Amino acid sequence: MDIGLKGLKAVVTGGTKGIGRAIAQTLAAEGVHIALCARNADEVAKTVAEFSVYGVKVFGRAVNVGDGPALQAWVAETDKVLGGIDIVVANVSALAIENNEDGWQRGFEVDMMGTVRLVNAAMPSLERSAHAAIVTISSVSGREIDFAAGPYGAFKAAIVHYTQGLAYHLAGKRIRANSVSPGNTYFAGGVWNQIEHGNPELYQQALAMNPTGRMGTPQEMANAVVFLASPAASFITGTNLVVDGALTKGVQL
Repeated sequence: MDIGLKGLKAVVTGGTKGIGRAIAQTLAAEGVHIALCARNADEVAKTVAEFSVYGVKVFGRAVNVGDGPALQAWVAETDKVLGGIDIVVANVSALAIENNEDGWQRGFEVDMMGTVRLVNAAMPSLERSAHAAIVTISSVSGREIDFAAGPYGAFKAAIVHYTQGLAYHLAGKRIRANSVSPGNTYFAGGVWNQIEHGNPELYQQALAMNPTGRMGTPQEMANAVVFLASPAASFITGTNLVVDGALTKGVQL
């Protein structure tokens, strides 16, 4: 099935590891020109070189999405380098679990305002696109109360609300906006890999909660994001797609 992505241009924050990397790589494999950012310049350069095998333009910069001016400058540069922006994927999280003032501040600046500023910076480009799509990465922690019920869960819930508001207000401009809420996602060097070795009891508890008996993979999350970003999802906007292997039990209305 051709989902209509070839030749489009996308920005992905946090594109060197985990879910963000899988999203950027899957888009590139579909023929999308990619701009990605992360905080580590060496990892950005390595990822850009690796993705060049897909025959698309790949552009990367070391950017802290909590730095508003730096984020805005990167998006403006991306528009010039790629010749426009069709797809925006706001993926970065501060992973602020601890319920203290620093955690709340980091969650606000990175998760919440990093998303808002990214969308605002890209909006002029999206308004010129014939296939404009915004996908924000939330979490099942935004739907249910779990061990991340402090700043992480609160801001992930706020991102869903924000994104659905975007969908409503931008529908007339033919700009779609959806969110994806991943369940527990395991990859080498990721949070659950660290918990597996640092807090094996919590890891086993989390694993036991999922009726599939396993955690998700970055590729499974990326597949959902890439579909929602594609023209094949042209009448899907304002939705929160939960990708969790039936982990959460609440009914999403």
